[in-house]
Amino acid sequence: MSQPNRLSQTAAKLQSLPEFMRSFAMSKAFGGVIKYAGHSGVRFEKLSQNECVVSIKNKKKVQNHIGGIHAAAMALLAETATGFVFGMNVPDSKLPLIKKMDIDYVKRSSGDMRAVASLTDEQIEKIKTEERGEVIVAVTITDEANVEPIHAQMTWAWTAKKR
Repeated sequence: MSQPNRLSQTAAKLQSLPEFMRSFAMSKAFGGVIKYAGHSGVRFEKLSQNECVVSIKNKKKVQNHIGGIHAAAMALLAETATGFVFGMNVPDSKLPLIKKMDIDYVKRSSGDMRAVASLTDEQIEKIKTEERGEVIVAVTITDEANVEPIHAQMTWAWTAKKR
């Protein structure tokens, strides 16, 4: 069994907080590291080895010209959810990299948005044991009406860090 990486250790500490504080603390901590996510107001609802749930409020700073969440903010939501669930499993000796973003904008969104990204146990095992590789991380993005205005999948890769 591999050792937990720094991200999963930090997440475990934040998970030990009382439930009413947990989401706020995760959002502040991780938003401070990923500045654009923090600035945009990405809120962490859940983070585990298998799943990451993040959301964003439809506020002026992330809106497009028609009052919905901007396309770039939707992509940020998908990248954040997939990147964090992926990052929970990448050993500290390896470098995580986003390789490809596939996003189809299929409907107009309404209200706040939420992204749920997940990895299978097989994908996690591959990330932890192979020297280098890539996985497609599944993500579902829904709006306030529980409609999927975008379809996305992100390809994340890893390789050994250079010394």
